[in-house]
Amino acid sequence: MIDYQAGRLEAFEDLYARLAPQLRRHFSRTGYGGLDLVQETFLEIHRSRHTYTPPLPVAPWAFGVARNVERRHWRRHRLRDARLVALESVPTPVAPGSEREPAIPAADVEKALQQVPPAGRDAWWMHHVQGLTFPEIAVRLRIETSAARLRAHRAMVVLRTALGVGRGGRDE
Repeated sequence: MIDYQAGRLEAFEDLYARLAPQLRRHFSRTGYGGLDLVQETFLEIHRSRHTYTPPLPVAPWAFGVARNVERRHWRRHRLRDARLVALESVPTPVAPGSEREPAIPAADVEKALQQVPPAGRDAWWMHHVQGLTFPEIAVRLRIETSAARLRAHRAMVVLRTALGVGRGGRDE
């Protein structure tokens, strides 16, 4: 690891050869599937190689990085699953004349979206429709993560008010 920190490519190849099988076994036991998380772990090892303190053992440090990668992966999938459940519970617009009428007509939703300021509408759309995280939105809009979160929240407040949803509206 000391040689890898110094920038020697051969040292990385040796580190990969020694740690990759162990990491693959670790991730296969967790149920997340191995190869993608192993590669993601090595990307993180590369990014944070300056945090390794010689002469401490490398494997425990690398597995600490792997645990963080695993937690991020789990969190990302948990959020994605929650979004999918939320999207399944949202009534979808139905063509006129069909059996089931939507809870909120599509025209009302479009009209409500027009009431949202463009900056908030973009942040809301990216988060709630496209499924991007707030850090990803912040990068795309070139703003702080907290600003992306605030814009999406304010847009949601405007939409709920315009549609009469929440706090005594249509859905309660």
